[in-house]
Amino acid sequence: MEKPEMEQIMKKAEVLIEALPYIQKFNRKIIVVKYGGSAMSNEELQKNVIKDVTLLKLVGFKPIIVHGGGKAISRWVEKAGKQPVFVNGLRVTDEETMEIAEMVLGRVNKNLVSMVEELGVSAAGISGKDGGLLRVTKKYSDGKDIGFVGDVKDVNPKILYDLIDRDYLPIVAPVGLDDACQTYNINADDAACAIARAVGADKLVFLTDVEGLYRNFEDKTSFISRISASDADRLIDEGIIGGGMLPKLHNCTAAVKGGVNRVHILDGRIPHCLLLEIFTDHGVGTAIVGDEEG
Repeated sequence: MEKPEMEQIMKKAEVLIEALPYIQKFNRKIIVVKYGGSAMSNEELQKNVIKDVTLLKLVGFKPIIVHGGGKAISRWVEKAGKQPVFVNGLRVTDEETMEIAEMVLGRVNKNLVSMVEELGVSAAGISGKDGGLLRVTKKYSDGKDIGFVGDVKDVNPKILYDLIDRDYLPIVAPVGLDDACQTYNINADDAACAIARAVGADKLVFLTDVEGLYRNFEDKTSFISRISASDADRLIDEGIIGGGMLPKLHNCTAAVKGGVNRVHILDGRIPHCLLLEIFTDHGVGTAIVGDEEG
């Protein structure tokens, strides 16, 4: 065997050895992956994410996927002759838009199930309506009525535990019911955070369209690879974090304070970012940890 070929093989072995302690540490632990944004924008990116999550399951993790579908919903709303409307980043959801959203999310859900099944792992696609998983109240945005948008008030994780115990990978669409069994659309970040807290997830991962947190987004040297929940709250209070990252970071700190061991913000456009963050010493995103670790 030629020396360059042997060196390549040795590098692969080193990668596996580096991953070993992480596999041992997180074996049989629940990890919730919120999947949406540009990571869903093309088939190759989708396949990379699904391969990562499937591998996590095969090496002993207990993954749960919570997915979005906002861009696809907007396309179908436009096809129906309507203009998508957002207030503070939340979709204004009238009755017709709610029907479209549920249809699109159901289609996305089953496509993800098919991709997991193609890799030889059993998956079960559900929504927050199944088994009373997600109960909601009507959500308002700064006092404005934005239609059928739900705030998660209660999570009944029994259906998730049942699926995991039967060796299924649960894939959840963010739709829930109120006490009158009216259907509501739920922000996928909110749904993932609520589910992670309810199941006592060891990790919650947000696959986003940015690399992670920056103290100054224009200054790439200000990247934050690790931060405590309290320090993250201080960044929010000081106005350093804004825009679309603000509600996401609120969810991250709430999850850590609610018992999730660690929350990761990753750029879902980077191939296999999930594996790089969890199984390597350096990682590729931002980790939000408890104050005792920070």
